[in-house]
Amino acid sequence: MTFSESISSCFENYAVFSGRAPRSEYWWFAVLIAAIGVIAAMADAVVFGAGSGVPVFGLLAAVALLVPSLAVSVRRLHDTDRSAWWLLIAVVPVVGAVMLFVWFCTRGSEGANGHGSDPLRAPLSATALYGAP
Repeated sequence: MTFSESISSCFENYAVFSGRAPRSEYWWFAVLIAAIGVIAAMADAVVFGAGSGVPVFGLLAAVALLVPSLAVSVRRLHDTDRSAWWLLIAVVPVVGAVMLFVWFCTRGSEGANGHGSDPLRAPLSATALYGAP
């Protein structure tokens, strides 16, 4: 999945917490979130000064990207055949973040699992299954 495909997929599935997301979709969206965070921090520094109290643009970006980032994280966990409840392990200092990082880097389960079909396998068309008429 390319950068533009994964970004459009994440925003099309803005609040879809079911299904599966391949690694590329998750990590390209993570790159976008990091880039937006850097741009927001620079905008805050330019507009409000380097040592200002509240990062207005940073907070706006975080609020705007909260739901799609949670949704793609849930779909990524589903791809590894884990429940979305595993996101709560992030509250465990260090260990939780490391476990989530490893799971987000792990290839998803091959074939269908309890959360849907394999997003890396292209669906077979009727022509591929039965031949052209």
